[in-house]
Amino acid sequence: MNERALRLKSIEYRKTILTIIHHANAGHTGGSLSCVDILNVLYNHVMNISPQNFNDPNRDRYVQSKGHAVEALYTVLADKGFYSPAELKTLNRYQSHFIGHPTRKVPGVEQNTGALGHGLSVAVGMALAGKIDGRSYRVYTLLGDGELTEGSSWEASMTAAHYQLDNLVVIIDRNGLQITGPTEQVVALESLKDKFEAFGYAVRSCNGNDIGDLVRTLEQVPFEPGKPNLILANTVKGKGVSFIENQIGWHHKVPTTEELARALAELEQAQAELEKVMA
Repeated sequence: MNERALRLKSIEYRKTILTIIHHANAGHTGGSLSCVDILNVLYNHVMNISPQNFNDPNRDRYVQSKGHAVEALYTVLADKGFYSPAELKTLNRYQSHFIGHPTRKVPGVEQNTGALGHGLSVAVGMALAGKIDGRSYRVYTLLGDGELTEGSSWEASMTAAHYQLDNLVVIIDRNGLQITGPTEQVVALESLKDKFEAFGYAVRSCNGNDIGDLVRTLEQVPFEPGKPNLILANTVKGKGVSFIENQIGWHHKVPTTEELARALAELEQAQAELEKVMA
């Protein structure tokens, strides 16, 4: 999928995310909007994953350690054909498998996640298994920046470097906000680049809401032979909707009917402008 198609796809994904969260009356709006461009590029341009090959041992793997942003993942998997988009209307409903964190009961979900700090450990294990078995697949995992205060993320990082897992791609959704405030006020993280390099990663930074920058960065993997790959994807929480962007209160806020209409109008205007410019 080319850059124009990917950019339009991100707008459609954002419209779906907001709609299903509104319908469910629950969901993580800000984080899903900040990371959806990353998932878009991974699933539509980079990874070898589809409903047809999901049981193939040589497929790529994706683990969403940032499990609370599950609405973005559910939206992308529906678009990729893992299940009907109509299933998204059951989000957070009684007896639905589409709950507030990823579960393997949903087709296309590789691993249950949501307890922060666990996804990277699982991804490291998958990457190590791939090396041992001589497989060609890569393992991609998405972490939230607030998640990095979990010690298990750094234990897993030491292991990834020790075993030279250059088939592992770790992406940090660096939007700078977590549920209790700015990350640098809750528990300071910087300098993340220096920290990850000290733990043995090859590190690159990019604009995680810029489709072209994401494509160019991910196409460079592996960054250095014998080193796990780390992408610091600088994003805006709530990206794409002016009154949601960079607002802590939208971490777990549901749009009202009026707010949904305003947000969809903004996104439709952005879509029209993009179609005009790139026609």
